[in-house]
Amino acid sequence: MNLKRLWVIFKARNYEFFRDRAAFGWNFLFPFLLIAGFALIFGGQDRPEYKIGVFPMAVGKPVVEELQIPAELKKNPQVEFIGLPSMDLGLEKLRHHKIDLLLETGESTFRYWVSDSSPKGYTSEQMLMASLIPPSASELITKSEIHGREIRYIEWLFPGILGMNMMFSALYGVGYTVVRYRKLGVLKRLKATPLTAFEYLSAQVLSRIFLLMFTFLIVWFGCHLIFSFNLEGSLMDLFIVYSLGGACLSSIGLVVAARGISEEFANGVLNFISWPMMFLSEVWFSIEGAPEWLKGAATLFPLTHILTGARKIMNDGVGLADVGVELMVLSAMTMAFLLIGAALFSWNK
Repeated sequence: MNLKRLWVIFKARNYEFFRDRAAFGWNFLFPFLLIAGFALIFGGQDRPEYKIGVFPMAVGKPVVEELQIPAELKKNPQVEFIGLPSMDLGLEKLRHHKIDLLLETGESTFRYWVSDSSPKGYTSEQMLMASLIPPSASELITKSEIHGREIRYIEWLFPGILGMNMMFSALYGVGYTVVRYRKLGVLKRLKATPLTAFEYLSAQVLSRIFLLMFTFLIVWFGCHLIFSFNLEGSLMDLFIVYSLGGACLSSIGLVVAARGISEEFANGVLNFISWPMMFLSEVWFSIEGAPEWLKGAATLFPLTHILTGARKIMNDGVGLADVGVELMVLSAMTMAFLLIGAALFSWNK
C-alpha cells in the first residue's frame, strides 16, 4: 500500500465535502435543530401529559380552581384541562384523539367518556378513579423516592441524535458517493492509475471517519454550550466509541457501494438498512418492553452497540473497560464488512 496515493485520495474527498456548502452546513445544522426541538417539547418539568376535556363551559383553558371536579384530580400536574361548550364538541375531539378523556362537571356525580383506542385514555380514566378514593385510603400506602442524579430525557436522547446523524452521513457519504462516482466514470479513470482498490477504499473510509468525528466534536461542544449536558464519563472514551462506530457504519456503506451504477437502487438499499436501524437501535425511545426476538434483532445493528456504549459512558460514567463488549462487537463488524466490501468491489460494474 502506498501511503502517498492514499493521502491524495483522502485529501481530495475531504476537499469535496468542505466545498459542498449545502451538505457541509446541513451536517451541522440538522443535529442542532433536532436537539432544540426536543428540548423545547420535553424540556419543561411540569408539562402536562394528559388532556381532559371538561363541559359545559367556555372554550379554552379554564381556571382549575373553579372546576367542579374531584379535588385530587385538580392537583395532578400531569393533567391539562380543556374547556368545551357542549358534549357533541367534546365527543368529536375525543374521537379524533385531541383529548384523552371527556368529563361532565356536576355537583356530586360525574359522567365521563373515554375512547378504548386512545393510548392515554386508560391512564386518564385510572387517574379520575383514583381521585375519587377517600383520603383515608391513602394511609395504606407509602411513597419512597429514588436517590441519585436524575438523567434528563434530553441527555438520554443526545447520544442517539449524534449516532443517527453519524449513521446517515456514513452510509450515504460512502455508499451513495462511490456509486455516483462509478456511474459518472470516475472510478474507471482511477483504475487506469497506479491506485489500488484497497488504497481507494481505505481512503474513502478514513476520510469519512475524519469528517464524522470533526462533525461530532463541533456538534458536541455546540450543543453542550447551549443545553449544558452532563457528561459523567470521559469525553475521550466517548470519542473512541463513536470513532469505532463511524468506521463500522462506513464499512457498511462500502459493502453497498461495492457494485452497481444505479443511484436509485443504492438509495433504496441504504434506506432499507438505515430506517430499521434507527427505530430498533433506541435512537428515539427504549424497546425495553418489546418481544425478546425483536431485542435480539436489534443487536444485529451496529448503531445499537454504539448507543449502548455511548449512553453508558455519558449517563453512567463508566470507562472503556465496561463497554468492552460493545467495542469488540463493533470491531468484528467493521472487519467483516471491510473484507466483504473489498472482495466485492469493482471499478466499473
